[in-house]
Amino acid sequence: MAKPQDKVIISCAVTGAMHTPTMSPYLPITPDQIAEQSIEAAEAGAAILHLHARNPVDGSPTPDPKIFDQFVPRIKAATDAVINITSGGSTRMTLEERLAYPLMAKPEMCSLNMGSMNFSIHQAAHKITDWKHPWEKPYVEGMEDLIFRNTFKDIKHILQTLGDGCGTRFEFECYDIGHLYNLAYFIDEGLVKGPLFIQSIYGILGGVGPDPENLVMMRTTADRLFGRENYRFSVLGAGRHQMSLLTMGAVMGGNVRVGLEDSLYLAKGQLAHTCADQVRKIRRILEELSLEIATPDEARAMLGLKGKDSVGF
Repeated sequence: MAKPQDKVIISCAVTGAMHTPTMSPYLPITPDQIAEQSIEAAEAGAAILHLHARNPVDGSPTPDPKIFDQFVPRIKAATDAVINITSGGSTRMTLEERLAYPLMAKPEMCSLNMGSMNFSIHQAAHKITDWKHPWEKPYVEGMEDLIFRNTFKDIKHILQTLGDGCGTRFEFECYDIGHLYNLAYFIDEGLVKGPLFIQSIYGILGGVGPDPENLVMMRTTADRLFGRENYRFSVLGAGRHQMSLLTMGAVMGGNVRVGLEDSLYLAKGQLAHTCADQVRKIRRILEELSLEIATPDEARAMLGLKGKDSVGF
């Protein structure tokens, strides 16, 4: 008899560094907006909150620890959610900039992109003629000629300084099949130990496409490399592929990630007003499929996290 499926962890990526203010008036920009949307998402059922920071004046991505500090402690005080700080930042940030706040905050979790890659939404600029801020158009168009850098040496540095040095565990972001093999390499090198939390990502130009067959390929490859009992699988579908791929992934025993970082929409042609809109929608879908939603403390136990009281903020 097959064992019962574990509860589903809902992650919420609140603002990211990819979308710009022109693309949605609901994208959280200021520390107050990021805190409010994070707290609402946690109340709606998100066990993990994945956080970036933005310049509160113009919405541009920033690694400034002083900006992070205006909303991260507030979210911790108001929720029990696991706080997951980006180590990716944006394609325009150096490794030192990307790690500045995580090394100060020593969070329970950080994201970790498992390889260097082309990462672009430059085609979105073709649809916009009137930009709110001068930085946005060159930022989006410029992605065509930029690479997100995470070399093997970069990843090793993050694993040692944040992982070993701070007790932080990782959301291993895998945008393609090779990223799973990169993760297996670091396990073989003794730099990564389970339980693993693998965030498989579909639909970003430069990574694997949003075809359902690719989700199956990523899942079965992860099973082969790690053994299903040794990792937690999660699914991120970019843009319009969000809800369909998440539902498919959950039925296959995975966890899910929503949020305005990943998609600005709630349904076709309908912008999401808050991240919590997406959390509530995927929660309803999952519960109608008789799947149970994990609480933050259940997620901590499933992922082997150090606990809310062991962070630096």
